[in-house]
Amino acid sequence: MVDLLLILVAAGDNEPAALGLDSYQWVSIAMLVLVGIFIWKKVPGLITGGLDAKIQEIKDQLDEAKNLRAEAEALRDEYSAKLKDAEKHAEDMLENAERDADAILKKAEADGKLMVERRKRMAEDKIAAAEREAVDEVKAVAVGAAASAARKLIADKHGADADKKLADEVISSI
Repeated sequence: MVDLLLILVAAGDNEPAALGLDSYQWVSIAMLVLVGIFIWKKVPGLITGGLDAKIQEIKDQLDEAKNLRAEAEALRDEYSAKLKDAEKHAEDMLENAERDADAILKKAEADGKLMVERRKRMAEDKIAAAEREAVDEVKAVAVGAAASAARKLIADKHGADADKKLADEVISSI
């Protein structure tokens, strides 16, 4: 077999020829015919049209991606602004709550002071009433004791003659 290949390589000068044309010339003619058929059937236009369509599709996808990115950035900015607004609103609410709590504490302190003063007045009034009642009781006991002592003194030192003399004095003074 190796011998056969050597013979064919050595015989390379004797290439087949048809109609006076060598094999490379036939290959060139076949290529020209093939290229001509491609041009006649508009294959390059189909290829470039397909490539142009693919390029346009890629451009459309890039534009859509740019639009989506712009929308995403706008949403990000919007939510960032909303977040800042929410944080500011939360801070305002916290400040309002602290002010309200301070106001409630001050009101509670004032109400507590008023209640303490009112209860103090009520206690003082009760003490004063108890003192008056005690003084009245002491006076009543003293009056009762004085009246009892006077009755006893009058009964011991006054007799019928003294009563008659006292009655005459009272009548004459009238």
